[in-house]
Amino acid sequence: MSSVAVIPARYASTRFPGKLLAQKTGKYLLEHVYERVCLSRRVEKVLIATDDERIGKACDEFGAPWRMTSPAHPSGTDRIAEVAAEIDAEVIVNVQGDEPDIDPKNIDTLVELLETDEQADMATLTAVFGPGEDVSNPNVVKAVVAGSGHALYFSRWPIPFGRDAGGVDSGSVIYRKHLGIYAYRREALLKLSRMVPTPLELAEKLEQLRALENGLIIATKDVVHEAVGIDTPEQYAEFVERYQKK
Repeated sequence: MSSVAVIPARYASTRFPGKLLAQKTGKYLLEHVYERVCLSRRVEKVLIATDDERIGKACDEFGAPWRMTSPAHPSGTDRIAEVAAEIDAEVIVNVQGDEPDIDPKNIDTLVELLETDEQADMATLTAVFGPGEDVSNPNVVKAVVAGSGHALYFSRWPIPFGRDAGGVDSGSVIYRKHLGIYAYRREALLKLSRMVPTPLELAEKLEQLRALENGLIIATKDVVHEAVGIDTPEQYAEFVERYQKK
């Protein structure tokens, strides 16, 4: 199954403007992500989709192929869909440009999910909440998964609700967090990008709910390694420290 990874890379960032071009490690943050994705065994090509010439110039410096896309896209999904329309590949993998610790094996897992599950239109990853982690944190999206491995729902609310426990019931329920990485069958991605935002998506501010509300099937799998996205200067400083220790 032919597959291409696309990294959406906007220059603007509310909490950390220009973060993808931060380079206190000697490499751009985006460069770290690109190098990790290139280690995947199941993608044949890695492209960066941006809306800013500054990022394009940086890509030229470290030798990454890139495409200029419309600055009007409301989401990374729309950005990669523009690129996917011109790509002859069966699977498109969407890897966030601010996750320099992404595990290449997780990318392979996504492609393999679509290879083995003919019903699935797209695939994503989940991880079981560990001891002491705050299930009720609305910034950590929760996933509810069927026995088939297909996603039932995603929410910022701690679901499922343990009625007898009066809320979170970690004793008898497995709570899963959603990891923001996706693989799409190309036609499903193009179809999704043409759909209008749905009520559940607008309420939760979770784009994957648009897929579920329109009947698309999302395959999931639990993984252990979680990449930490860089959203703030403080998180970037922590990454720099980790990188320098290595």
